[in-house]
Amino acid sequence: MSQFNAAHFQAVEAAREYLEALRWGGERVCPHCGSLNSFATKKPGVYRCREKECRKDFSVTTKSVMESSHIKLHIWLQAFYLMASSKKGVSSHQLHRALGVTYKTAWFLSHRIREAMRNGGLVPPMGGEGKVVEADETYFGPTAVKRVSPQRGDRPYQKGNRGPRNKRAIVSLVERGGSVRSFHVAVADAATVAGIVSANIHYETRLHTDESRLYTRVGPNFAAHETVKHTAGEYARGDVNTNSVEGFFSIFKRGMKGVYQHCAEKHLHRYLSEYDFRYNYRVKLGYNDGERADLAIKAAAGKRLTYRQSH
Repeated sequence: MSQFNAAHFQAVEAAREYLEALRWGGERVCPHCGSLNSFATKKPGVYRCREKECRKDFSVTTKSVMESSHIKLHIWLQAFYLMASSKKGVSSHQLHRALGVTYKTAWFLSHRIREAMRNGGLVPPMGGEGKVVEADETYFGPTAVKRVSPQRGDRPYQKGNRGPRNKRAIVSLVERGGSVRSFHVAVADAATVAGIVSANIHYETRLHTDESRLYTRVGPNFAAHETVKHTAGEYARGDVNTNSVEGFFSIFKRGMKGVYQHCAEKHLHRYLSEYDFRYNYRVKLGYNDGERADLAIKAAAGKRLTYRQSH
């Protein structure tokens, strides 16, 4: 692939130098204690902290999603680039073919890269004075465990019923012209939605939703709560609409159905992180594919993802 002509996509040593520049800049930092005082060992790319209380060995992949991986570093960089530059995602089968690795390795890579894309740590509220945040919920795929509402009890469902029954609930918040935050929740009820909206949106924001009653309780907490009535064919009234969040849902569902096709519910939050990340660093906000991949690589520091069998 022509985009992989750069040296750091072709050779392990060049990839290591590239990663060190991204993660450490001009100063090598011990990921164990934070010291800037270390020296190179005889092993290429391995350093030892000089601090008496530490004295631990480390590399550029220590305490990151790449730690303890036997996959060559330039393959990691290629995988980061492919996943960051594919608008609707890239499947593990496609990664395995493009990178020349096994399917198992490609699956390992993709899930750890999604973990790197996850927005970790404290984040400031969305919106603010004069800004608009759109909120909406959607449903995708069957739940791992069928849920029955307390009101229904033992009464069976009738054939032909439609709606969110036994589907995975997703709540997304989109700041108009800005970023998105998505949450996979067990049940999208008024209490859950109110908690997400209150914790993630600045109270001086204009909140835009559809006519769903899930937002009536929390709406008065904001500068304004303006709605559009989709059931009456109203999709915009002046600047009041939910087009941005619905556009995000469209990208997400097209990718999940057309590219990934199968997603276990326990992994859904990680796929949402992937789509959130690409949306938050999209071209419209001034980021190109290379910059988006670099941001994902830098975000890999301080995150781990391990799978251990129950036995």
